[in-house]
This record gives sequence, C-alpha cells and structure tokens, in this order.
Amino acid sequence: MLRKLEIFLKRKIRHVFSSYYQKKDITRLKNRTFVLISRNCWGGQVYQWLGIPYNTPFVGLFLFGPCYMKLLNDFDRYMKLELKFREISKYPEAHNDYPIGVLDDIEIHFQHYSNPEEAKEKWYRRRERMLKHKNKDDYFFSICDRRGVTESDILAFHKLNFKNKISFSFYKIKGLDKHRHIKFIQDLSKKKGAPPNGKKRFKLTFLYFDVVNYLNTASVTRTRFKQ
Repeated sequence: MLRKLEIFLKRKIRHVFSSYYQKKDITRLKNRTFVLISRNCWGGQVYQWLGIPYNTPFVGLFLFGPCYMKLLNDFDRYMKLELKFREISKYPEAHNDYPIGVLDDIEIHFQHYSNPEEAKEKWYRRRERMLKHKNKDDYFFSICDRRGVTESDILAFHKLNFKNKISFSFYKIKGLDKHRHIKFIQDLSKKKGAPPNGKKRFKLTFLYFDVVNYLNTASVTRTRFKQ
C-alpha cells in the first residue's frame, strides 16, 4: 500500500511539474542522434519528451511478440523491404480498425494512424532518417512483456547481437541483472494487473531507471525501484 501511494504521489508531482522535469532532461541530453527500436509507443514517448525528431520508424505502432522477435533476428533485411498492407491480421486478438502493415512475413500494427497512406509515408520518411545511422552502437533496442512476448523471448532478445538492449516486465528473469532487465511493480487493481501500454510505461520509467543517462552513456542507472 505504501509503495502504491509513493508511485501515485511521484507520478502526480512529475505531472504537475512536467515542464520543469522535461526542460531538465532536455538540458542533460548530450546524445541527440540516438535511434530507438521499440515494439510499442514507449520509444515514441521518449522522443516526444526530449523534443527530438523521430530517428526511427517505430512510432505510433506495435508488433506482436513473434513478429517483433523475427524482425530483430534479421533486422537489416526487413528494414530494406517494401511496406505492404493487409485488411485482416493473422492474430485473432488484433483489432482490424487501423492500418496493418506487412514486411514479408511480419505484421506492423499502425494503431495510431488514420490510413495506409499516412502510415506508409511516415514509415518511409522515418526509416530513411534511421538508415543514415550506420553504426548499430547508436541504436537502443527495447522489449516488454505485452502482446505475446514471453520470458523465452526476452531471454532470446538479450542474446541478439546488438550492444544496447533493455527489457521490461512484471517479473524477474533468471540470468538477467537489474541493469539489463527492469522489473516493474504490478498494480493488480488495474485491468487484472495487465502490463501497461507503451505510453503508460514511459510515464513510470523515471521511477526505475534514468533514460537520459542511458542514451548518453549506454549504461543503465537505476533510480527509485531497483529490483
């Protein structure tokens, strides 16, 4: 109960004084060319908070776990493919009221786009911006326990040949220390304790690690909740 109250109060304070905290983070940011690869809106929220142009096409969209893992395992190839669209997702639990992009055999769910034309234009424009960054050490990859991402996926994610990787979930994972994997506190009173979406998770991130320091130094500095 006390921890839940602390989270509520800290979030409320950060919301009320968001302008102050945002300016402080923008001033601290030294690396302004980072590329975030995120399977949901968490990455886009980081760019918005820091006032940086999107150096990634992974904004306003999400991928189901199996597709995201397949994408990461052959990232360079998928990023060169033509983006096509389909009407109905291969995932039964998906809603089909937004554009569903396809890169070969993976789906990209453009949840926050009005039509395929908008999704395609922004995908290509942002992808071109991303591909100007040839050094993969400039890339920061993330994954979380939502929409079909399993513990096995998270473990496999950390074995990928990318330097900067971070994962989020409601549980500890054996073999992953607190500087690679962030265990979020579960709120069982909300939607049966379901994992938060990317936007909500970003609003909680400051309680767990310093995002700006991570982007500046490629090292994770834990903040309030360290386990």
